[in-house]
Amino acid sequence: MRHPLEFLPNEFRKPAFLTLLALTLILVAVFRILDQPLQTSAAPHGIVSFELAGNAQTARAITNSWKQMSLLLSAVAGQANPDIVNVPYAFAAFGLGLDYLFMPVYALTLGLGTLFAGERYEGWLRSLGAVAGYGALAAALFDAVENYALWQILLGAVESAYPATAAFCAIIKFALLLAGISYVLVAWMVPKGRDKLALPRDHTA
Repeated sequence: MRHPLEFLPNEFRKPAFLTLLALTLILVAVFRILDQPLQTSAAPHGIVSFELAGNAQTARAITNSWKQMSLLLSAVAGQANPDIVNVPYAFAAFGLGLDYLFMPVYALTLGLGTLFAGERYEGWLRSLGAVAGYGALAAALFDAVENYALWQILLGAVESAYPATAAFCAIIKFALLLAGISYVLVAWMVPKGRDKLALPRDHTA
């Protein structure tokens, strides 16, 4: 099986990976900042809690907690209109929009990581790297569907299939990303070379 990013010229792979890795780390830091106002008692893990809500009751509890946070911030700011200071909703909406930029960045970063790791081997372990590469790209697609569902919830479509859709896509996304990262880490710890990975041959034949 060929890796989905194998078409990239060798001389472009490392610079592209390093650039994308730097962008990934920068965006992760930005998301950590954006996530701070989203962490409430109903959403202890911020946006991740929202992604994994799974049902209308939990999703509504999270959005209500963000509205309560907005009311508190409004009172502190002395604003007569509580909608003027709607920080959690604004941060959630901005984060979901920014995530559409993040998707190709992290998918290509992990995809190239699996390509580099898989190129150290032949046979089934190399093919497994190709599968992990496809998984990294598929994770971004599930992320896109998940974000659309979360957008709809923020717009008021709580009593719908959107919370379950978002949770399903989020679980698949996280599973694919974890599988890809695990492959990269394990592949770099396994001794290099096909002969070290192959089963012993029967020389009596």
